[in-house]
Amino acid sequence: MKLENTLAFAKEQDEKDELKHFRDQFLFPKYQDKFFIYLCGNSLGLQPKVAKEVINSQLDNWANLAVEGWFDGEEPWMYYHKELKKLMAPIVGALPSEVCPMNTLTVNLHLLMISFYQPQGKRFKIIMEGGAFPSDQYAIESQVRFHGFDPSDAIIEVFPREGEEILRTEDIVAKIKEHGDEIALLLFGGINYYTGQWYDMENITKAGHSIGAMVGWDLAHAAGNVPVKLHDWNVDFACWCSYKYQNAGPGGISGIFVHEKHFENKALNRFAGWWGYQENKRFKMEKGFVPEAGADGWQVSCTQVMPMALYHASLQIFKEAGFLNTLRNKSISLTSYLEFVVNELNIELEKEQYKIITPKNSAERGAQLSIIAARNGKEIFDGLLAHGILGDWREPNVIRLSPVPLYNSFEDIYQTGKALSEVTRKILTTA
Repeated sequence: MKLENTLAFAKEQDEKDELKHFRDQFLFPKYQDKFFIYLCGNSLGLQPKVAKEVINSQLDNWANLAVEGWFDGEEPWMYYHKELKKLMAPIVGALPSEVCPMNTLTVNLHLLMISFYQPQGKRFKIIMEGGAFPSDQYAIESQVRFHGFDPSDAIIEVFPREGEEILRTEDIVAKIKEHGDEIALLLFGGINYYTGQWYDMENITKAGHSIGAMVGWDLAHAAGNVPVKLHDWNVDFACWCSYKYQNAGPGGISGIFVHEKHFENKALNRFAGWWGYQENKRFKMEKGFVPEAGADGWQVSCTQVMPMALYHASLQIFKEAGFLNTLRNKSISLTSYLEFVVNELNIELEKEQYKIITPKNSAERGAQLSIIAARNGKEIFDGLLAHGILGDWREPNVIRLSPVPLYNSFEDIYQTGKALSEVTRKILTTA
């Protein structure tokens, strides 16, 4: 398809979009009595209109049933997480038994590392991407200290080559092989929050397993954004948040994945709590932890009903939209159109004012484009905000824009390009 930077083209694409009606299921923030063009789903997804309804329903259950709500009502809280498991599993390419909604992302990262980071002898190191999101850096640093190691010795970071912005898969694999007998755990983000690069999860996982390491993934920016196949790729564990592309609200509940091959592995450590105890004997309150089968056995505290209700509502929208097929296809088209519009502006300006550091190949990225502004980046970002375009700023000079297929349109992209052109010309002319 030949792309055109025109309003007529954008409207034509929107008219043909079979997912366009989903936009009406979300609430958009306003700026000066107009709705924002919202391109910040990589940080916090929009609120589904049904969110108030599901929360009010659970508040009614609490009011009318009180403690009996754990076992009575249409969706007893005791078993509520099982409804989510069926909807979560396709999002990350897992079996329902391999996933569980619980806690928050970094808490789950720690709980899973207790199980899957077990240093022994010279095999005590963790390999990760350089420039990972700070939570991952802090969690890994504290875990290696907990085991008595110096992070400068125990953590191996893989950085892009000099003059490059993204990591090459061959460099990651080479680093894994270089330190093979020293690595206990490989832990990467599925998509790098800063560059928007989607790593080759399948082949990196294979490389980690080939040298005898456990392999885990933080899918904060990948789950609900790109199709992953955790079970088929033989990933050991993963966790993710639900408030970005999955629209489950600020601080929304996290999810975990544990591959079924580990379900009977009694050598795995875990920090236990009573909600992870086998379900049919949980209320006998007996000593001696016996885990529930599957990922549910990693639960610690009881079900977080309100956050799960919000996640449940959004997951039902994903099911209706068709995540693995229709949504992904639209996401690729929207992001490609944004890339085209930005590059068209560079051509008009006759210089590279904007450099897209996210990979060009759609198989190596999700909805996000990270754009370096050569000059006046923050001023331009603020100018976009004044034009009703809400994206995301990352120091020192990156504007992140993420067109989400559930609620963004081609016209959103066209209008963003138009605003970017106006703001850029005004600022660069007066600078």
